[in-house]
Amino acid sequence: MDIISGLRLLPWSGPEGKPCYLAGDGTGYLSRVADNVESVQIGMAVDLLDHASDLLADREATQTQLHFLACRLTESLRDVVRLARSRGARLPAPGDEDADTVKDEDGECNGSPTSRALGIRTHTSQPAERSTTS
Repeated sequence: MDIISGLRLLPWSGPEGKPCYLAGDGTGYLSRVADNVESVQIGMAVDLLDHASDLLADREATQTQLHFLACRLTESLRDVVRLARSRGARLPAPGDEDADTVKDEDGECNGSPTSRALGIRTHTSQPAERSTTS
């Protein structure tokens, strides 16, 4: 999934499963809705992880229970990876001097460790807020 420069990847999909993007400064209504959805997704992932630990410790868990757990973990991981990509894309652009920016041997900034690990181009400029699908 490519991150479109200057846009925030939203935590939901549009028609036909296409990604939705939001242009803006991050202070508008739709940004707050997206922040709330992301918060719920993180909370659900934490709860699911706790449940997974309990279920995996239970030697009498059935194959059906484990399969259901694996499906929910897959969904949750997909949500959290999407969220990480969205947030990583909003990190300071390479060249901005901050504590997480790493320079290569030529002295060029190459982004934060998180954005590099996720293969994300970073940016800082954002136009007026509006939602789009790609």
